[in-house]
Amino acid sequence: MNRDFIRQAQQLQQQLLKAQEELEEMTVEASAGGGAVNVVVSGKLKLRSLDITPEAVDPNDVEMLQDMVLAAVNEGIEKAQELANQKMSTLTGGIKLPGM
Repeated sequence: MNRDFIRQAQQLQQQLLKAQEELEEMTVEASAGGGAVNVVVSGKLKLRSLDITPEAVDPNDVEMLQDMVLAAVNEGIEKAQELANQKMSTLTGGIKLPGM
């Protein structure tokens, strides 16, 4: 029985590593300001792209642009975290593993 358990644990570890690699390639998109600021975030929580429309750039209101960038990036990170949680929970049966 111990050999079976070890084999299953090794298989799970391989599946988790593969899922993490897949998350690196998966992306989510988020925006703020009605599409004035758009971001793409990977499933591993890395900002892949940031697009700001020229209309969003107002030298007299830099604070608003900063707020839109923060809102879009934070939404992108939240979506990417949800994506990662869904991907990993399918492998772990909902059990949270440290570092995942």
